[in-house]
Amino acid sequence: MKLRADAVLFDKDGTLFDFGATWDVWGGEAIAELSGGDPGLQEAMAISAGYDLTDKKFRPDSPIIAGTNREAAECLARALPGQSVEEVELYLMRAAAQAPLSEAVPLVPFLAQLAALEMALGVMTNDTEFAARSHLRTAGVEGMFDFVAGFDSGYGAKPDPDPLLAFSVATNIAPDRVIMVGDSRHDLIAGRAAGMQTVGVLTGPATEADLAPLADIVMPDIGGLLGWVTLD
Repeated sequence: MKLRADAVLFDKDGTLFDFGATWDVWGGEAIAELSGGDPGLQEAMAISAGYDLTDKKFRPDSPIIAGTNREAAECLARALPGQSVEEVELYLMRAAAQAPLSEAVPLVPFLAQLAALEMALGVMTNDTEFAARSHLRTAGVEGMFDFVAGFDSGYGAKPDPDPLLAFSVATNIAPDRVIMVGDSRHDLIAGRAAGMQTVGVLTGPATEADLAPLADIVMPDIGGLLGWVTLD
C-alpha cells in the first residue's frame, strides 16, 4: 500500500479533542473560580480572554485559542489585581489537566488504524506537556504516540516550526513525509514552515475559509485522514 506520508503530527485541542465541547464550559468555570465570583472581575477577564460569558464560549478571535498556557495566563492576569502571571499559569496548568474531554473521533481505534500502517505518531500542542499527557492518558492513548510535546518541552511553540522539526528528528522521518494536522492557522503556518504536508480540521473555532489557504486539504474532523493518507 502506498502512503502519502510516514508520520502524522497532531495538534491536541480542536484536533484530537473537539475544542468547544472540551474547553468552552471549562473556560467559564476557570474565569468564575479565578475571579472569586466577582462579576466585575469576571467581565474584565472575559474581555481580556475573548470569552463570551452569555454564550459560555470562546470567541473565534480569542488569543487563548492558539496561544500557549503562559499567554493565556498573561491574558487573565491582566484583569486580576494581586495575582501574578506565574500563579495564574500554575492554576491553569493544573485545572486544564482536569478538563472534560470530548474526542473528535473515537481515538483508540482511529490511532490503531494509523499505527497499523506503520506510521509514526506525535502530538505537539501549545498547551503544557503536563496537561497534554494527562489528557492523552485519560483518553487511553498516551502510549500510542512516539512523541508528545507542549510549548514548555524545550522546542518552542507554534507557529514556529522548531517543535514540529523536533518530531521529525525524533522519529528520523523527513519533514516532507510528515503530515501536520491542526485546527488553527498557527498549526498550519508551522507545518508549512517546517516543509510538512498540512491538513486542517473543523473541530476547532476556525472555518474552512480560515484554513484552506494554508492546508493541502480541510476535513470535518481527523477521521477523514485514514482515507486521504492512502494513495491506492
